Amino acid sequence: FWWFSHCEKRSYREPVTSLGKDWHRPCLKCEKCSKTLTAGGHAEHDGKPYCNHPCYAMILKTWGNTGKNQHIVNAY
Repeated sequence: FWWFSHCEKRSYREPVTSLGKDWHRPCLKCEKCSKTLTAGGHAEHDGKPYCNHPCYAMILKTWGNTGKNQHIVNAY
C-alpha cells in the first residue's frame, strides 16, 4: 500500500503524481474550491494545486488589479 503524508492516509490504489508528490486521486483538489483535479490538468501557485477556471483565473485577475508582477505558472 501507499502512505500519503499530506493527508495522513494510506491506500491500496495506485497514486496520481502531481507537483512532485503522490496523491490519492480524491485528495488532489483545488485549494480554493475543492474541485477534484487530474494530474496534468490543473495550475499551480505557491506549490498548491488550483483548477484553471475559475480559481486560477481569479488569482491572475487579482494580480492584474493589484499591480503585482504576473509570472507564468506551469500546468501540472
